[in-house]
Amino acid sequence: MPLVMQPVPCLSDNYAYLIHDPATGRTAVIDVPDAVPVQAALAERGWSLSDILITHHHDDHIQGVDTLRAATGAKVWGAAADAHRLPALDHALHEGDTVTLGSETGHVIDVSGHTVGHIAFHFPDSALVFTADSLMALGCGRLFEGSADQMWDSLTKLMALPDDTKVCSGHDYSKGNAAFALHVDPDNSDLQARIAQMDDDRAAGRPMAVVPLGVEKATNPFLRAGEGYLKARHGMSGEEDRLVFAHLRGLKDTF
Repeated sequence: MPLVMQPVPCLSDNYAYLIHDPATGRTAVIDVPDAVPVQAALAERGWSLSDILITHHHDDHIQGVDTLRAATGAKVWGAAADAHRLPALDHALHEGDTVTLGSETGHVIDVSGHTVGHIAFHFPDSALVFTADSLMALGCGRLFEGSADQMWDSLTKLMALPDDTKVCSGHDYSKGNAAFALHVDPDNSDLQARIAQMDDDRAAGRPMAVVPLGVEKATNPFLRAGEGYLKARHGMSGEEDRLVFAHLRGLKDTF
């Protein structure tokens, strides 16, 4: 039985994510921007929190962790490389490690770039990956600590996952990301159709930060850095994919 996933809007544009194993009753949260909405979502569903999974050290992803841990006794998991700037960890993780939630195993992926030590959690049986500020809906995180090469390597790992994997990212930046994507990739019919659908999705209350990987691969310009059409459009035919990515990331920084 797959995990039940519930996005929890927090702060102005953040998301936490609850994942619940119906067979065992265990429940985890990925990132805690604010404890209050997470606690409310748990109470609404009658779930008891067992685990807190942290993706990276930025305050808008961890500032509710200690409050939530104190209220629930949940165990905290995070990157060993980031342990010096995370809340105290019960489990320090490296790439290739696993996290067990009830009957399902999650896999830890190093997705450094936005920060160094950023990790993602992939639950293959439920086709879920929690990417926080690495891969985002129609975008990727700004390179505050890592290099463009690091981020491209991280995105390449994520692109290798099955296309039906739901990418659950840490923010809803979809409006700004859509405007940039259309600016650099204006002839992409898949992108045009996705943008046309976005207003309906917002009106229906669908979380804009949860998108199938296959849709991202067809519409997110940062995942299309290897496309010959996009390279030619930006005068970079024959250039390495990572250099095209770096060019696009630089354009987004000043867009």
